[in-house]
Amino acid sequence: MTSISFGDAVRRSFHKDPRYQPAAYELVRDALHVAAKKFRDESADDQHVSGQELLEGFRQHVLSEYGPMSNIILDQWGLHRGEDVGNIVYNLIEVGYFGKNEGDSITDFGGGYDFKTAFNEPFLPTSQKAMA
Repeated sequence: MTSISFGDAVRRSFHKDPRYQPAAYELVRDALHVAAKKFRDESADDQHVSGQELLEGFRQHVLSEYGPMSNIILDQWGLHRGEDVGNIVYNLIEVGYFGKNEGDSITDFGGGYDFKTAFNEPFLPTSQKAMA
C-alpha cells in the first residue's frame, strides 16, 4: 500500500467509478472509524473490521449525523445498499488508500440490512413501526 492522501484517493476513485459522490467516500471513512471504535480495542494494533461490522458502524454513524434525512442524503450520494458501501471500500483499496486482509471480499458487504428500513424506521411514530 502506497502513501496517498485521502483527497487524492477520492479523486482517483471518483474518476474510475463516478457512481458515488465524493462525500460518500468521506462518510464511509468516518463510519470505518466508528466501527473500529465499537468492535476493536483502541490499543490493539489491528483495527481491521469485517464488512458487516463496517455496515453496523455505517448505520450508527449515518443515523447520528443525518437523522431523518439519512435516506435522502444517501440516495443523493449514490448509497442504496450495503454493496455500495463495499464498492467504496474496494475503490479505496484499489487506489492504495485502504488495505485489506487475505480473507476479505466485496461479498462481505452483501445481505445486511435494508437501507430504507434502517434509516427510516427509527424516526417513525411507534404506531407505524409495528406496520413497517
